[in-house]
Amino acid sequence: MKIVLPGGTGLIGTTLARAFARDGHKVTVLGRRPAPSSQWTTLAWTPTALGPWTTELEGADAVINLAGRSVNCRYTPENRKQIMDSRVLSTRLVGEAIRRCRKPPRTWLQSSTATIYSHRYDAPNDEETGILDEPGFNAPDTWKFSVDVAKSWEREANECVLPDTRKVLLRTAIVLSPESGGAFDILLRLVRYGLGGQAGDGRQFVSWIHDEDVVRAIYWLLAKDSIQGAVNLAAPNPVPNGEFMRTLREEWGVRVGLPAPEWLLEIGARLIRTETELILKSRRVVPGILTGSGFTFDFPGWREGARDLCQRWRRLTRAKIRTGETPAVVR
Repeated sequence: MKIVLPGGTGLIGTTLARAFARDGHKVTVLGRRPAPSSQWTTLAWTPTALGPWTTELEGADAVINLAGRSVNCRYTPENRKQIMDSRVLSTRLVGEAIRRCRKPPRTWLQSSTATIYSHRYDAPNDEETGILDEPGFNAPDTWKFSVDVAKSWEREANECVLPDTRKVLLRTAIVLSPESGGAFDILLRLVRYGLGGQAGDGRQFVSWIHDEDVVRAIYWLLAKDSIQGAVNLAAPNPVPNGEFMRTLREEWGVRVGLPAPEWLLEIGARLIRTETELILKSRRVVPGILTGSGFTFDFPGWREGARDLCQRWRRLTRAKIRTGETPAVVR
């Protein structure tokens, strides 16, 4: 296959590019300042302007747009503008580039987020019955902003009329990978240093997906021409934060983790310039379309997912120690 990854320089994009290249596909990664790679083609793009990169879309089997500024920041007015624009404008641009193709891509997989669903404990959100609003919940302004971003993001993709290209919106949960700097690496660091207790009251659900299941699910969606529209990219068994952190501690071999009450999380979030919504919102999301179409997860439950990720993190870190990339400290 010929696959183009706009905004594919982050953790998810690199994971996909590596898997596609390994399997013999032709991969092109578009980024503002993409690092050269011997495994795939890298091209610079500006996600607000058409350019030479658009020729890569001609005859492509798939375009997987992953562009978007990180939400791991304080939601200041300037950051809000960048978060919104980086998603909406890049989506509009990719849609316009596809529209101009003489031979448009067969499939467009467009990033979205599981944050689009309501904060809830009572029932899971699937694509058919999930609640997209916040009924009866006095959500903080920052939480409402995240939902507005998600809806605007999807609205922009849906407004692109492309009769020859199938569109799938990937409502993605937190992707867990042993790679340095990812969400799992950060959570494991808390566990390793005795800080991996529950956040807040620990009742909020954590929706997650193992990185290897992300790759398998993307392959599945590319092969299933009948699937279009919003698809939840999440493991089928979200768990409350308290259980999530306890399981991670047990799989790492740590007995105790200090809990972080909500007031302490607010202080910490201000100190490290982020938002507590990323931790405290209950994202109870399940993959109705994936499982309904016959997809099976290699890591459907958090216990087996945590065990595999811990083992791979240790192997990766030991390899880096051997090559001198990281200090010899693995707890």
